[in-house]
Amino acid sequence: MTALLSSRLAGFGHAVPSRIVHNAEIENRLRLEDGWIERRTGIRSRYWASEGDTLTGLAAAAGRMAIGNSGLAADDVALTLLATSTPDHLLPPSAPLLAHKLGLGNSGAIDLAGACSGFLYALTLADGFVRAQGRPVLVVAANILSRRINPAERASAVLFADGAGAIVLAPCSDGRSGLKAAVLASDGSGYDLIGIPAGGSSKPFTRQTPGDEVLMSMRDGREVFSRAVDLMTRTSLQAVAQSVGTVSAIDRFIPHQANARLSDAIRRNLAIEESRAVSTIAEYGNSSAATIPLSLSVENSRRPLAPGENLLMTAAGAGLAGGAVVLAT
Repeated sequence: MTALLSSRLAGFGHAVPSRIVHNAEIENRLRLEDGWIERRTGIRSRYWASEGDTLTGLAAAAGRMAIGNSGLAADDVALTLLATSTPDHLLPPSAPLLAHKLGLGNSGAIDLAGACSGFLYALTLADGFVRAQGRPVLVVAANILSRRINPAERASAVLFADGAGAIVLAPCSDGRSGLKAAVLASDGSGYDLIGIPAGGSSKPFTRQTPGDEVLMSMRDGREVFSRAVDLMTRTSLQAVAQSVGTVSAIDRFIPHQANARLSDAIRRNLAIEESRAVSTIAEYGNSSAATIPLSLSVENSRRPLAPGENLLMTAAGAGLAGGAVVLAT
């Protein structure tokens, strides 16, 4: 009999632009009192792209680190998944260029536009591919959101950041590691809560398109908050019940970090101690789909993940789309 294939987290990587933006710069521009951003969001600083930085360049830096960390050769990677809301261009997809930059000559490559939950969807697809094909997958989530926020809109200008996170998911024959549960959900009734109005086929660009319609807008921050907390809490409890049984069996909790208040609310709903929660929001801000893999990589460099740990990851974002996964290391 052949051994049951599972997947394993083989490599981790992350990257941010060189420009760091402290709260004071944004508070001065928006005429906010000193300390307002940190009190409301938990963010002290974030990284923003400079002229010449590209999405695929940022993604490649994280991907290169993850492949190097995995110990695998570039030719071993069979599939590259890029979760992003800010590709280099609307067409063609950016993942083939990313794979080219990384020298992944034997890899298929495709973009996934899942907003803040994009990494969870990519991870779920990658796990299935590894189990079915027995070959490694590179998953990168990256965004340059500083070029899509409206600098005059307080709700988004104080939150969003640029960054990339990456993992290599490789086959494993022990059958114990990999994805243990994936509960994915969507609620299209909240489709217009966060979005960029123009640029799609429903409202294509024209010479008359107002500038603010090509920038991201958050219509109702309170509604986004309440719906995200509900979706992430509900799917997390379902994923835990389907896999490890109780929240006490979770070793590390890695949520999407839209802001500190949101991730803290979900953690409290799940009765997870703060010591088990992974947080990078204070230093890195909210880079949408990149926050979870970036946090995984930063956490692994600080306190390496050990075999047999149970990780709970959850996210929700524009669409509304989200979910939760439990993954064993």
